[in-house]
Amino acid sequence: MNEKTNRWTFITNHGLVLSYIFHNPSHTAREIASHVGITERTTHKIISDLEDDEYVVRRKSGRRNLYSVDSARPLRHHTKQDVLVEDLLHALTSNPPDGQDAETTPSA
Repeated sequence: MNEKTNRWTFITNHGLVLSYIFHNPSHTAREIASHVGITERTTHKIISDLEDDEYVVRRKSGRRNLYSVDSARPLRHHTKQDVLVEDLLHALTSNPPDGQDAETTPSA
């Protein structure tokens, strides 16, 4: 197999940044970039895209940004507009953020 075919992932950088912000609303673009594995410049562009479409709201707290995610918004793809951001975030979450309970799955 060639190296390129091994590098694709199911979740886009936009989805990864959104999930990271959801769990770490006070982290910097540098921290987000480092975790996701993209450049800080790309991270700023993605955050701007998410803000433009109202998936993320940024507010200042001193010199830092604090982010919040509107998890009630639908996904953007025309075939998945019946799926909410919260459904995606829940699927990507192994440990829920503070104050939110994970849905438990009954044992078989």
